[in-house]
Amino acid sequence: MALFGSMRTWEFLSKLDSKRLIEAIQQAEAKTSGEIRVFVKRGPLPGDALVAARKNFHELGMEKTKQRNGVLIFVAPRARKFAVIGDEGVHQKCDEKYWQRLVDSMRTHFQKENFTDALLEAVRRTGELLAKHFPKQGDDTNELPDVVVGT
Repeated sequence: MALFGSMRTWEFLSKLDSKRLIEAIQQAEAKTSGEIRVFVKRGPLPGDALVAARKNFHELGMEKTKQRNGVLIFVAPRARKFAVIGDEGVHQKCDEKYWQRLVDSMRTHFQKENFTDALLEAVRRTGELLAKHFPKQGDDTNELPDVVVGT
């Protein structure tokens, strides 16, 4: 998905409120056994954002969650593209329309260069979906770090 004017990754990151984003991930994950990660791709994106997101999903070990309920929010600022993908457990619980609505709402924020808002919206809505279908259990552990990841 195209999002905003060409931008260097460092510029994108400088406009991103990482602290608020990490807090939002922690709040969302407090209600679910699911895992949410945000990945910012540095440099050019060779090819399709969805393909790159799937590759990073596996490189980050997100398919190793117990319930297969991880979601990756992938942004490639230099290529002006992004993607959101969920593991097989998540896909069994929602349809393509859910993902399209999420991407559309993110795109609106991105086009206005409200980068933090775009990602906060994605984390909030993803957290709601995960909490509904994968509620927090007493023995749940945080399986993946709550950080904004980048390469």
